[in-house]
Amino acid sequence: MKTEVFQPSLLYDFHSFPKTRYQGSKLKLLQWISENLKSLNFDSVIDLFGGTGAVSYLFKTQGKIVVYNDNLKFNSIIGKALIENSSTRLTYKDVTKMLTQSSRKKYKTIIQDNFHDIYYTDEENKWLDVVTQNIHSISDPYKKAIAFFALFQACIIKRPYNLFHRKNLYMRTQNVSRSFGNKTTWDKSFEEHFKKFIMEANEAIFDNNMSNTALNMDAMDVPGNYDLVYIDPPYINSSGTGVHYAEFYHFLEGLVEYNNWIGQIDYKIKHRPIKTNKSEWCKADEILFAFNDVFKKFRKSIIVVSYRNDGTPSLSELKELLLKYKKTVEISTSGKYKYALSRNSNTKEILLIGT
Repeated sequence: MKTEVFQPSLLYDFHSFPKTRYQGSKLKLLQWISENLKSLNFDSVIDLFGGTGAVSYLFKTQGKIVVYNDNLKFNSIIGKALIENSSTRLTYKDVTKMLTQSSRKKYKTIIQDNFHDIYYTDEENKWLDVVTQNIHSISDPYKKAIAFFALFQACIIKRPYNLFHRKNLYMRTQNVSRSFGNKTTWDKSFEEHFKKFIMEANEAIFDNNMSNTALNMDAMDVPGNYDLVYIDPPYINSSGTGVHYAEFYHFLEGLVEYNNWIGQIDYKIKHRPIKTNKSEWCKADEILFAFNDVFKKFRKSIIVVSYRNDGTPSLSELKELLLKYKKTVEISTSGKYKYALSRNSNTKEILLIGT
């Protein structure tokens, strides 16, 4: 009898990485990033703002020693599932157990009690309460990480705009004529999406014969020395408006912090986010200092910055700053690349490579 949810392939490249709807993901730019870094000589790399893990996964497929880092716990769990994990996968038995409400267990109703009519239906909230607690009871850290990865992806795909920045369940449930296909995706059950993403994760897991690690730290607190440092920080546009990932994905962070979630909820705001403070990376008047601190900390490494041509600080400011610590800085432009929800059609993706 077949025990794996999905039989993994024998060959891996970055195309094996699961599709993602995460804001700012570099998944569609991996080929371009790879081409621009292929002449560099490095064996170890740290991805300081790992996000989806797509770039870390690219490095893993290239046989590098990869350290993934992100200061959001839910992101670091994705790194644990797909980067640090080399062989563990979920079986049909594992999934069945996760999806079964145990008669011997008393379940909490945190999502049902606190997020009624905000993100999901009552039935979906109940499903989330049960499955989240079942995942937390998994003892194997890698199996738990894979399950959370699938749960995160299922939560994102069933959300308008794939975000948790508004109370807008009505966009899914109102009976109106629609000119887009999201309704079909929204109407699929959580269970169906969850199983699909587990299959995708199982398919992506492989061993590159290196010891890879996933961290959950502030960028300045990351220990160790690395041949190359890849930096893809939160984006701040030319008007000074930044992307605050903790605000966009707070619900996923809450799933990870399930037992402590209630004490972190900001009930003064309609969509009930977790109370957070913006870091210097999200503040236009502080981000240049943050870049300087990181450049200085990793000045002995090759420094690669993933950036956009319309960002704050400006490209010229960032290049000048990087030249304080590196002899040469090369700039590569991907051409026009349209980000989801971006209103600027002239945005270009940039790589600054300091050697």
